[in-house]
Amino acid sequence: MTGIVRRSFDSADETRPFADGKGRLDLLSTDKGAVGRAVFEPGWKWSEHVKPLAGTDSCQAAHTGYVVSGRIHVVMDDGEETEFGEGDFMQVAPGHDAWVLGDEPCVALDWVGFGDYAKSS
Repeated sequence: MTGIVRRSFDSADETRPFADGKGRLDLLSTDKGAVGRAVFEPGWKWSEHVKPLAGTDSCQAAHTGYVVSGRIHVVMDDGEETEFGEGDFMQVAPGHDAWVLGDEPCVALDWVGFGDYAKSS
C-alpha cells in the first residue's frame, strides 16, 4: 500500500452517464472501495434519470458524502425530507428519491454508496 494516493475525478476509472444528459457519475476505484463524484444537472431527478438504470422504485444506495456545490432535495420513502447544499455533510439511508433544486448543477462526493449507483441492473 502506498502512503499517499493522488487521483483526479477528471481521469476517472469509470464514468456513468445519467439519462437525458442530466449528469454523470465519475468513479475512482481504491483499495477501500469506490469513491464517486456525481454531477447532477438542473432538472435531474433520481426517479426520472436513474430509476430506469437501477430498476428499483426508489434509490436503494446508502450515501455518505459531501456536497461541493449546488442544492439537492431528498425525500425518503416514509416521507421524511430535507435539502443539502454546498458545504453540507450528508448521510442518507436506502429508500429515497432526490432532485436538483435551482438552476446550477449539484456536485456531490460520496465514499459509500456510489459503487453500484446508476449501474444497469
